[in-house]
Amino acid sequence: MSDLRPGQSIFTRGAVDLSSLANRPAAPATPAPTSADSGESAPSGGTFPGAPAGGGNAVDVTEANVQTEVLERSMATPVVVAFLAPGYPEVQQLADALEQFNAADGGMWVLARVDVQANPRLAAMFRVQSVPTVYAVVGGQPVDAFAGPVPPAQLRQWLDAVLRAGGVEVAVPEDPRLAEADDALMMGDLDEAERAYRKILSDAPRDAAAEAGLAQVVLAKRVVGVDPQAAVAAADADPDDLPAQLRAADVQVLGGEAEQAYQRLVNLVRRVYGDDRETVRQHLVSLFAVAGPDDPAVAAARRSLASALF
Repeated sequence: MSDLRPGQSIFTRGAVDLSSLANRPAAPATPAPTSADSGESAPSGGTFPGAPAGGGNAVDVTEANVQTEVLERSMATPVVVAFLAPGYPEVQQLADALEQFNAADGGMWVLARVDVQANPRLAAMFRVQSVPTVYAVVGGQPVDAFAGPVPPAQLRQWLDAVLRAGGVEVAVPEDPRLAEADDALMMGDLDEAERAYRKILSDAPRDAAAEAGLAQVVLAKRVVGVDPQAAVAAADADPDDLPAQLRAADVQVLGGEAEQAYQRLVNLVRRVYGDDRETVRQHLVSLFAVAGPDDPAVAAARRSLASALF
């Protein structure tokens, strides 16, 4: 197997066109490759357990039924196409996780399993270069994909994004670890809060709440022992003192004056150059992370920053 990074986008290698699958005549089953065919021995192993070849929430897909079980069903329900091969522990782990989530979701999406050893032409049509590879198909078109094993928490997030792309309303369960991290932050235990947020992000790197929480911890650690009023007064008295401006912006964000803090640093970006400008830009971006990308004030400040830079 080739070795792609988990979560790597398949679509960087070019668009996948599934139109050639529509109205295809049923193809005879292709025998699985042998060691004589490939020049190396494939590991032995069982097949993937699950539902029969069609009709359920989990189906086994071949060239003969790919049109009905993937293309046609995706018009009404998101279809997750998993390209698998028996005998590899990491492949079996992902297959098991997909089946568990599929059963728990109760028909919100279809799991379509493809044995690449028995269906090499299907794998080629989807440009599969390693197993496991997983595609999401919505409305007859692939909308996302990843290659390689992923942690269950990250897989759950990916599936939820697929469901939303298919128009399915997804309830976001509260992560008890996030509540514990937030409690540690509120109690002032910054080291424990940082450890908790980083643990969440190690399992789910795109967790926006954990990213914002960690950014707030980093910010809080920067201003430990700083007098907010004195910091702002010092910065106002010397507009060209870069450390003073950064410190004042920090305490303003923590004091609920984020828009004033953003404007302070945008104005500073307009006045400085070279390494100083990059330092201010990075500091401002770190403050954006505290609020998150959906905050209207952040969106406005990003536009002002872009104007100041270019």
